[in-house]
Amino acid sequence: MGEFDGKVAIVTGGTRGLGCATALRLARGGATLALNYRRDEQSARRALEEIRAFAPRSILLQADLGEDEQVRAMVRRAGEELGRVDILIANAAATAFRPLLALKPHNLTRTFNLSVGGFVAAVQESARLMSTGGRIVMISGVDSIRFTAGHGALGAAKAALESMVRDFAFELGPRGITVNGVNFALIDSDSSRLYMGDDFERIARAAAERSALKRVPSAEEIAAVVCLICMPDAAFLTGQTIMVDGGLSLASPFVP
Repeated sequence: MGEFDGKVAIVTGGTRGLGCATALRLARGGATLALNYRRDEQSARRALEEIRAFAPRSILLQADLGEDEQVRAMVRRAGEELGRVDILIANAAATAFRPLLALKPHNLTRTFNLSVGGFVAAVQESARLMSTGGRIVMISGVDSIRFTAGHGALGAAKAALESMVRDFAFELGPRGITVNGVNFALIDSDSSRLYMGDDFERIARAAAERSALKRVPSAEEIAAVVCLICMPDAAFLTGQTIMVDGGLSLASPFVP
């Protein structure tokens, strides 16, 4: 018996990187997955095939999370096809990585529509389908609390989401539904390497040197914490955003 037997989980951005690692761990624990993606059909099909080796009823849900009705339709479809929703992992995010002084109005609108608007719509719709024991986990990032060049818009959106985690926790708590966040700094993943390019190794070495554990985590290690929060035994944990960065954010800026 797995810890997620009989559960249905929606994972936004669930076909790549941390989202896929989380979905795979949930599937191995017995959950059926609804994997959201926006446009990379090839990656989505590969991820679904891998997930279905453990959870054969799992499905793909194509939706642009910056469009309110697409988000709501996505959640409704998961409920209709899989019968219920027990877990929502809000993992997807996107932005234009530019200084705030150079940001265009549409960049800001897109970032907040997708990250904040998409999260609110997904929680509202999922909550209608959840019963006692439901779990909602929002994936944040260290740019919500630390300056990261070019991340001003996304950091502000993530900070807003961390605030919403607390409010949703109190609104849904009386129904036995928990709402938490997971914040992390850097993982060794295809997405990180693609975004950082040739700088990845340098940044990873610097992060490892400043962390307490002296290394960069894998996506699977962050996914493990996300799934711990979703377990039945985590029923009294709510309203928290947990930093999973190996102590990196605690390091003194005055110590080399």
